[in-house]
Amino acid sequence: MIPGGGQPDMQQLLQQAQKMQQDLAAAQEELAQTQVEGSAGGGLVKATVNGSGELQGLVIDPKAADPEDTETLADLVIAAVRDANHTAQELAQQKLGPLAQGLGGMPGMPF
Repeated sequence: MIPGGGQPDMQQLLQQAQKMQQDLAAAQEELAQTQVEGSAGGGLVKATVNGSGELQGLVIDPKAADPEDTETLADLVIAAVRDANHTAQELAQQKLGPLAQGLGGMPGMPF
């Protein structure tokens, strides 16, 4: 039986929401500390981003640095960063998805 004549226990709901928010913040912090790598051109260009998608590092093999063809190098850099960001987004979905779904199931939560 639900106390309060059919109304959910607001204190309990608030505690659950606060716990989920803390879990979400912890997962976001963990993502910010996690680094993932993407590559392009068979590894000629490697980009490292954190779980939030911020570029942390870029390694370019000298074989990719043709002064006569900087356009291809630029394309490889873009592709490597996109690859790394895609991996970071998948990681974020794995970490944050279940938490966001949990918050979405609570009345009054904007998710």
